[in-house]
Amino acid sequence: MNSEHLQLLVTRTMPYGKYKGRLIADLPGQYLNWFAREGFPPGEIGKLLALMQELDHNGLSSLLDPLRKR
Repeated sequence: MNSEHLQLLVTRTMPYGKYKGRLIADLPGQYLNWFAREGFPPGEIGKLLALMQELDHNGLSSLLDPLRKR
């Protein structure tokens, strides 16, 4: 995990699916958990979803709050 990836969580939107257009940082936990069970997509989007799922699962989503205010 690096600061660039954390910044992407609050700026990159979900490119497809039920939550298309929503910030990755704002995706619901159950959606992230579904990806964790079924498999994350390849590439950068998959890495970001996996990182967000890890943050959400461990109750660390508030770490993104300072990045949202930039």
